[in-house]
Amino acid sequence: MDKKQMLGFGLILVLLALWLYMNQPTEAERLEVQRKQDSLARVENQDIPITPQTNANNTDTVLSDSLSGNDAAVTERLTAQYGAFAPAASGKEEFSTLENSEMKIKFSSKGGRIVDVLLKGYKKIIENEDKEEVEVPLRLMEDEKDRFEYLVPLNNQMISTQDLYFTPTVDGNIIRFRAETTNGGYIEQAYQLLPESFQVEYQVTWDQLPNSNQQPITLNWLSYLDKLEKNTQFERTYSTIHYKPQDERTSYTSYTSNDEEELTNKIKWVAHSNQFFNTALLADQAFEDGHLQVTTLDENNPDLKKLHSQLTLPNKMGMNQFNMEMYIGPNDYKKLREMGHELEDIIPFGWSIFGTINRRVIRPLFVFLDNIIGSKGLAILLLTFLVKMALYPITYKMLYSQAKTQALKPRMDKLKEKYKDDSKKVQMETMKLYQEYGVNPVGGCLPMLLQMPIWFALYRFFPASIEFRQASFLWAPDLSSYDAFFHLPFDIPMLGGHISLFTILYTISMIGYTYYNSKIMTQASTGNEEMMKMMKVMQYAMPFMFFFFFNNYASGLTAYLFFSNLMTISQTVVTKNFVIDHDKINRELDAYKKKPKKTSKFRERLNEAIKEQQRQQELKKKQK
Repeated sequence: MDKKQMLGFGLILVLLALWLYMNQPTEAERLEVQRKQDSLARVENQDIPITPQTNANNTDTVLSDSLSGNDAAVTERLTAQYGAFAPAASGKEEFSTLENSEMKIKFSSKGGRIVDVLLKGYKKIIENEDKEEVEVPLRLMEDEKDRFEYLVPLNNQMISTQDLYFTPTVDGNIIRFRAETTNGGYIEQAYQLLPESFQVEYQVTWDQLPNSNQQPITLNWLSYLDKLEKNTQFERTYSTIHYKPQDERTSYTSYTSNDEEELTNKIKWVAHSNQFFNTALLADQAFEDGHLQVTTLDENNPDLKKLHSQLTLPNKMGMNQFNMEMYIGPNDYKKLREMGHELEDIIPFGWSIFGTINRRVIRPLFVFLDNIIGSKGLAILLLTFLVKMALYPITYKMLYSQAKTQALKPRMDKLKEKYKDDSKKVQMETMKLYQEYGVNPVGGCLPMLLQMPIWFALYRFFPASIEFRQASFLWAPDLSSYDAFFHLPFDIPMLGGHISLFTILYTISMIGYTYYNSKIMTQASTGNEEMMKMMKVMQYAMPFMFFFFFNNYASGLTAYLFFSNLMTISQTVVTKNFVIDHDKINRELDAYKKKPKKTSKFRERLNEAIKEQQRQQELKKKQK
């Protein structure tokens, strides 16, 4: 390339640069291009809404900026993405409310769904930076991340109703949301709030949807459970998805870990449940099948768990309506039972015998006492008294058996002195002594085991019963949660950042009862001094273990345990010192010794075992 060619090429470049500079778009033109590109990107990306969301506290409607210019490109893309529902894919978001004496429900026209439920008779307690408790309104279904949508198949497309703008129509306590298609079809959701109730009659209807493959419609329900209680540890434990397969027992996903359930049978109802509140869907004709998933969120997350239910609506020829009942409210046993279909099983009273005891005995008794007294704490105290008196015959048998064992103590002391160098010999002779006088060494333990079902039932009753929620007694402001008598400057593993006074009193009462029992406990039951010392250590260690375990538990239960221990100590002292006739026991033992005895097969085998052990010991001595 010579100098002339290089000069000509350079001039062309200069002229081209000058032309580009003279014809570049203005700043306003560049912003307009960028705005249109962003609009198209929002249409393509499902995670970015077409219309900006209004503030939850602002009822004004907002028109989408992306559609303000009647953009033909956007309209084309909406048609490609939403098919026959393209007209409903853009519009205004409007809010409507239904209200009764129990709650106020807020609806959004975008998705035609509930976006907030205010429960009027309940409060949420939060702690400020100074550890002071503050009451705030209690709301359900208000999380912006929640989804309640129908996935509608339209000719190889899956349309989400949460992306559509419905037209609302309010008529008294009924609100309807309708989204229409270009071919004259529609999908409509209707809500009817019943008076003085937490119940909503709910119906979804559809017609003339262009679904060539006749695929079923799926309800996609996603809930982020808010932290509603002071003790989030137990609230997280008792929050999960409950469900009832048709013609089967109710069931639930895991309480304590992530879980996933694939349900292939028909499903009558599904409930997303916190510890004391739930949102339930009861289907008139049952869902075809479902997929349930529960995810436990990190403790630092503002939410407890993520609950996800996908439920398939029946896909029958000519069927275009599906009726349901919604329950959005407290886990109140009576109200849930009135809904039918065993919805009250949402309350985690326990299964098998424990749940039966709570539902049939403990709860009705407590409600009866509470209605009479009018104080939850005093009702617990009276409930404790009645339970202890009902179990007193078992307690008496246990104490009587212990008194018989104690009456043999002088005889067992002689055996220990006689065979002090042979502990195994002491054990064998002690067993023979028990047989001779008709004393059962475990007779004091068996009655205790009979009380365990009631104890375990009460263990589940207090943190599950909404009656105790935010009910105060003495220094405890909430009997369903721990009573923080004072706060620690730091958290201790397994203990937390507080100290529960009821738990301290329960621990002290256990130590006192252990000390009293150790004074009268015979050490001749086994002849093994080291084992008895170890048992004593364990007896004193148990109260401290329980202190760590119950410090974060419901103060209603720790109050019950404290009252129960006081009554147990009183019953033990009175029974052993004033009710049981120890002279009569000695006469009974002597009479039994003289009485001819029938040897049972068990005793025969036991005697044979003792003789064999004696023979082995004598053989070892000869070998030495």
